[in-house]
Amino acid sequence: MMRKVLQSIIGLVLLANLANAQQDAQFSQYMFNGIYINPAYAGYKEQLNLHAFYRNQWTGIPGAPKTMSVTIDAIANDGNVGLALQLTSDRLGAQRNESVYANYAYRIRLNSEGTSRLAFGLGIGAVQLGMDGTLLNPNDPEIYQPVGTQSIIRPDARVGVYYADDRFFAGLSADNLILQHMDMDKYAFIPQPKPHFYLTAGVLLPLSQEVLLKPSFLLKDDRGGPTTMDLSAFVIFNEKFWLGASYRSGIKLYSKNYLQKDLNNLNSAVAAMQIFPTRNLRVGYAYDFSIGKLQGYSSGTHELSIGYFFNRKSTRMLTPRYF
Repeated sequence: MMRKVLQSIIGLVLLANLANAQQDAQFSQYMFNGIYINPAYAGYKEQLNLHAFYRNQWTGIPGAPKTMSVTIDAIANDGNVGLALQLTSDRLGAQRNESVYANYAYRIRLNSEGTSRLAFGLGIGAVQLGMDGTLLNPNDPEIYQPVGTQSIIRPDARVGVYYADDRFFAGLSADNLILQHMDMDKYAFIPQPKPHFYLTAGVLLPLSQEVLLKPSFLLKDDRGGPTTMDLSAFVIFNEKFWLGASYRSGIKLYSKNYLQKDLNNLNSAVAAMQIFPTRNLRVGYAYDFSIGKLQGYSSGTHELSIGYFFNRKSTRMLTPRYF
């Protein structure tokens, strides 16, 4: 009984902090399909690509985040344009957020083979922000606390730039560009979305003819909560089996005097793998281990992703897409 009480208390405290800080869903497998953080990634696979994932974060803690997403993307105009449709559903305690984005990427060919490209992306969509009042049970109810489900739908936009060649990739993106300016005064219990910024890069290092090493990083910041850094490395065996790990931690990139002084970093380590049962099918799995005060109260985080590539007979990729 005491363990359950402690889990509930810690879970509620953590979720309350997150609602006012890092609002975008967390992804441990961002390296398998960058469209979730950067619209300029649309069309990078150069095939019709269907991708989906499910993330169950901090299992065992009531109200912990749960995220699902489905994306389909492809190329057009002889590969010079990338198009993607992205649907996402995110649950965090009483919060209920749904979004849909149509993404467009203009892809500039930088060499004659087309293996090196610089892409500029734009995503336009709509976000439904909701709060289920039936899940709110404070000791002292507030005057404007919703008794049922409260939701609003607002437009939004995201932008990004992405470069990739045979051995290197880098991307910079930002989202919630319209939502941050929306008037939310009438909905006091729905958190005001903040703009999020993502910087990522990585390289591909051949260790032998059949073994490759792919280190990468992801830097995230929303100018409201702690800046976080993901450091990852994958070993790729014969292009069919990926085995890797990541370490995630808050970092002090610049001064944030508005943060509470005793705020602790929620560090975590991630073990991940990706396999290709067939040439067209990929399956990825990641398990996050909580480090620090959360350790012992959570059963970890599970994230499953699935991708399927629809090859066209007239299309032959010059090089495998590792990024």
